[in-house]
Amino acid sequence: MDDELAAAVDATRESLAARDGVVVAFSGGVDSAVVAALAADALGEDAVACTARSETLPAAELDDARAVAEEIGIRHETVAFSELDDPAFVENGEDRCYHCRTMRLSKMYEVAQDLGIGTVCDGTNASDPGGGHRPGLRAVEELEVYSPLLDHGLDKDDVRAVADAYDLSVADKPSMACLSSRIPTGLEVTEERLTRIEKAERLLRTWGFDQFRVRDHDGLARIEVGTAELDRALNPEFAAAAREHLSDLGFDHVTLDLAGYNTGSVSPAADDETERVSATETQTTSVRDDAGAEGDSQSAGEPADDEPLVENVFREYPSGG
Repeated sequence: MDDELAAAVDATRESLAARDGVVVAFSGGVDSAVVAALAADALGEDAVACTARSETLPAAELDDARAVAEEIGIRHETVAFSELDDPAFVENGEDRCYHCRTMRLSKMYEVAQDLGIGTVCDGTNASDPGGGHRPGLRAVEELEVYSPLLDHGLDKDDVRAVADAYDLSVADKPSMACLSSRIPTGLEVTEERLTRIEKAERLLRTWGFDQFRVRDHDGLARIEVGTAELDRALNPEFAAAAREHLSDLGFDHVTLDLAGYNTGSVSPAADDETERVSATETQTTSVRDDAGAEGDSQSAGEPADDEPLVENVFREYPSGG
């Protein structure tokens, strides 16, 4: 860290130390992990990390949050709730994140009250207010949640630098929004959709992809991967495995978005989603059909005649359990 960043970090730590204790809304991502690490330094046992469990949090993310809390050495609590109990959330309008964040942070305040702690803080950083459509920030303001990173001007790059200085395993972890962010605005959030999205993304993670999303367009799976991994996703073997496994999970159609990973691509701030999905489905049809067809000749990397493609595919791309 340079001197300017080190001074901002010291100021952040001091602002936390001035409180009688804090409950950190803790997802296990890099932002909340840095806040938790600074809070643990400043307050010791009076700092508590709390993760809210619901249908929109992948089980793998909860496991990661527990591991990161242990790595930091901060007390970790969990609290359960269901966003699906709120019709406004299920409706999936433009303010879905507002309702979600309100419920989550309200649960944090319940935990804080039980522990006799007066402050709930979160990982909002100085890059977030300019990050496009972010209705969840309104909930943070209304509930008077303390955002120490934002308050002291630490942006996303600063946060990753601090995480690296603390030697946190999540320093380079890609951002992870809740599973409902994979469902286009206006399409109801249901447990069925959340479940198949979680299982589909678990497959991609098992297959070694790093930055990705599986968007659920009412039964059409639109896979987005980072540009660095797009070549691999265009491999016919991956196309065949993705089509087979995601169809088994309940998707009617499986497509690959040739534009790659795009944060918030189903949010109100995105381009016309109907046109985009229609074009994507057309573009990817040839990839899917070629993967399942028997070619006239064998090119490098294709299975021999006595080694069917599907068998080769499932050795490289197993179901992942």
